[in-house]
Amino acid sequence: MPTTFAVEFENVTYRYPGTEASVLEGVSLRVAEGERLGVLGPNGGGKSTLLKLAMGLLEVQSGVIRVEGESPSAARRRGVVGYVPQKPDAEMSAPISVREMVVLGASWRVKGLARVSGEVRAYCDRMLELTGAGSYADRAVGKLSGGQFQRAMIARALACRPRILVLDEPTVGIDAAGQSVFAELLARVHSELGLTMLVVSHDLRAIAAGSDRVACLARRLHLHGSPSGLTPAVLAELFSHDIAGIIGTGAVHVHAHAASECAAHGHAPPGGDSGSGVSELVGLAVSAPGAGTKDKPEGGT
Repeated sequence: MPTTFAVEFENVTYRYPGTEASVLEGVSLRVAEGERLGVLGPNGGGKSTLLKLAMGLLEVQSGVIRVEGESPSAARRRGVVGYVPQKPDAEMSAPISVREMVVLGASWRVKGLARVSGEVRAYCDRMLELTGAGSYADRAVGKLSGGQFQRAMIARALACRPRILVLDEPTVGIDAAGQSVFAELLARVHSELGLTMLVVSHDLRAIAAGSDRVACLARRLHLHGSPSGLTPAVLAELFSHDIAGIIGTGAVHVHAHAASECAAHGHAPPGGDSGSGVSELVGLAVSAPGAGTKDKPEGGT
């Protein structure tokens, strides 16, 4: 039986007006229905742009994007996609309770001046409980911690009953322990509702822990496969673009290896264990050409 795709990108290129370089170049990938896709990449690598194109918030300039077989703007009008933004400052300052914010997320489907039905309110309460936000549903939004607010925002996105849930850098400001809890939350939501999920982040643990497949994006697509494909070499290629943007292309050598080999390369290994679906943590040593040998660069982490 053929696979049904929730989101498809075909040779997508995008350049912001007034800039010379494309932020996305020739990106092609497919997201199957019910799949959890993690999009990993450095800041400025095009991750958020990819999401905005998929949601119809930006117009495709080159290539084709389909969301459930139609244009992103048509899918957005039907409420196919639920979105959890990166920094929703306006919501945090709103003088409303968590429950009121979540009900507002569902009310766009209510026609005219009709009141939100009891059935809709009951579904909102269910989403609050599912995300763990039910215990503080009557608390003012502005009084929440970062983790509590994130749960409330997910409940709001789910209240409109989307089939695709998109999260932009959802673990920013959350420590390692909190990230583990957050991964469990997304797994519970996925299991309960059977949604397709797209999660973008520059954080390796956040992506690898809760994804069926991973897309590594830094302007171009560097990998589209399982989390086990996140090898040191792939990660070095991905994040070397971030470094090159600071000190110049060709001015840096990135040497990638498993964390267990760090001592052999003359620098201390990073602390902790993987615990993320990746076989080992990665050591990346960075040096300018001529600063030591290529095989054993000095310094780095």
